[in-house]
Amino acid sequence: MVAVLTFVLALTIWLLGLLDSLKRPSVMPVLSLQQQEIALLAEPMVPTPLRPLLVGRDPREALRVILSETPLNRLDDRQRLLLAGLTSNIASRRAVLATPVVDPVLSSLSDALVGSTAHINSTTSLQDLLSKLSDDPLLRSISCTALGGLSSQCYLDDPARLALSRLVLSAAVPSLALLFGSLLLLRHFWQLLRGTQPAWPPLRGALPLTLADMSLLIAGGFVILSEVIAPLVVAPLLGSINWLSDSPQHDAVGVLIGYGVLAFPPLAILLLQLRGLKQDLCPPNGWLQWQIRPAGRAIAQSIRGWFMVMPPVLLTGWLATRLAGDQGGSNPLLELVLRSHDFLSLLLLATTAVVLAPLFEEMIFRGVLLPVLCCRLGQIWGVFVSALVFAVAHLSIGELVPLLVLGLGLSLLRLSSGRLFPSVLMHALWNGITFTNLLLLGG
Repeated sequence: MVAVLTFVLALTIWLLGLLDSLKRPSVMPVLSLQQQEIALLAEPMVPTPLRPLLVGRDPREALRVILSETPLNRLDDRQRLLLAGLTSNIASRRAVLATPVVDPVLSSLSDALVGSTAHINSTTSLQDLLSKLSDDPLLRSISCTALGGLSSQCYLDDPARLALSRLVLSAAVPSLALLFGSLLLLRHFWQLLRGTQPAWPPLRGALPLTLADMSLLIAGGFVILSEVIAPLVVAPLLGSINWLSDSPQHDAVGVLIGYGVLAFPPLAILLLQLRGLKQDLCPPNGWLQWQIRPAGRAIAQSIRGWFMVMPPVLLTGWLATRLAGDQGGSNPLLELVLRSHDFLSLLLLATTAVVLAPLFEEMIFRGVLLPVLCCRLGQIWGVFVSALVFAVAHLSIGELVPLLVLGLGLSLLRLSSGRLFPSVLMHALWNGITFTNLLLLGG
């Protein structure tokens, strides 16, 4: 009875969490904007044959369209100045910059762009103003062009080269990985058709737990205690650390501590459940089947799995957006990474995303839940249900379908490899590459 009530309560919490995720903004518009800014900044350094691939036909117009489609009250002063610089019509510029800019340098630039001060014709006065924008090469370049500056005055080589490097790493490299992953998938399906695909090893590590035990672990430990009770503990804990309140690391420390507190209840319940099992029932290599060695083969399996899961994740995410639109609800950690410029904060966020999250989530979803469900429901339903629980547990409607496909890939890797370690490495690799891409776009 307790297990049933716990399960129903957990479903209610997850449903409310998914609906609440619709109120959270998506990071996709921010990512698109920042990638377009990088493309425009890198344009002078892009070889002509590669421009359609890397920056598109007209990166200036593409950036102007993105900014103009955003309500003015959601644009900051810098973005309004970018939009004004990309707009040739003076009346439109004045409408964009109708709200005064507080910063003295940006205010002078605003006045120049709308013509409320004398138009800058002399090279000296132009350079004096633009030299103060040296820390923002894109705003400097667009403003310089809008004020009649020459190409030699408006573009800086070093920022353009750096932008080109970031553009290649954030766009070209994933495209090549997508192509290679698609080839691996085609090869895999061809082997399945021919019957030459190696057989999977026997499933080991399924804990002799009842559905009531699993309900207490997932619904009680992961949902109720971790996602509801744990945040109530973390908030006053962070508030009691006085030195942290005004620190740039505040949010990152909160994420790290919060994730540690979140992981504790289900891991404690799992430990108690493992201690209650008879030792003679434990299979070789333990219940969770970590089997770290041979490590080289695990690394190769995780990399191959990452390549193969990338095309279906991106495809389903694209289809979901096309059919249902951007539903928002992005993981708040993504936004923290995008707007963080503090090394220690990024290190703490990376530790959470690349180390703690893969370890904890793989132990619960692929180490415990997947084997139990496969034994009780069969491999097909076991893989699907465990992946669905994994996706729903992230409480994001916008990311539900891609996370479901990622969960399917991680589950299949766990079964095909016969151990848990490759799944942990693949999960860490997925999060690590996503984290790196956010740094490239948000730096």
